[in-house]
Amino acid sequence: MTVVLVHGNPETDAIWGPLVAELGRDDVVRLSPPGFGAPLPADFPMTYLAYRDWLEAELERFDAPVDLVGHDWGGGHVINLVMHRPELVRSWASDVLGILHPDYVWHDMAQVWQTPDAGEELVEAMIGGSVEDRVPQLTLLGIPEDVATELAVAQGPEMGRAILALYRSATQPAMAEAGRSLPNAAARPGLSLLATEDTYVGSDDLRRDAAARAGARTEVLDGLGHWWMLQDPARGAQALSDFWASLS
Repeated sequence: MTVVLVHGNPETDAIWGPLVAELGRDDVVRLSPPGFGAPLPADFPMTYLAYRDWLEAELERFDAPVDLVGHDWGGGHVINLVMHRPELVRSWASDVLGILHPDYVWHDMAQVWQTPDAGEELVEAMIGGSVEDRVPQLTLLGIPEDVATELAVAQGPEMGRAILALYRSATQPAMAEAGRSLPNAAARPGLSLLATEDTYVGSDDLRRDAAARAGARTEVLDGLGHWWMLQDPARGAQALSDFWASLS
């Protein structure tokens, strides 16, 4: 069964490298959303629904349903896809289910991106300098230097435009309204990866409640943060492998 990994913002598929190595499989495919390590077509709308439709088109290329895993906005694309087209997956996993809870409030940086002018200023500060300027910003977030360097090389104006458009399309109540369809995701086995130190995606209670509404089991990654797949790839790989093994 093919495993498909989808990453988020402001990332490329480099974030999956250590996890893929730990999985030890030869059937893992990494998909990069447009603007985030992949070309951004001139006519691509860059909304959260457009990214859902992009992922749908990508999964339709596979001969059989896949085991789909998403991180950050990639996790948002995953759950939006599964609520819409569950037959395209055998199973799904996401680490951001809390953003679909009706009580979720976007984190501070997201709210700046969603604000005209202030968002543009923040994006320029993030990705407007040189690669050498960007690497330390990323390592301060807890991303290892080798991965941070790969991300910094890929960051540029296209990613900046995609960040702003994507987050602005998801300004509340957009996510709360999307979350009304969470029960649709129960059509396929789901896993909520709950990294306890992740401060971007809602409280533990919000994430557990959203997972329950989606019919998903919760796997607690105690002590890990937003980039759990880089902090402890062995634990992340084990959690996913155990989940997939339970399905057969």
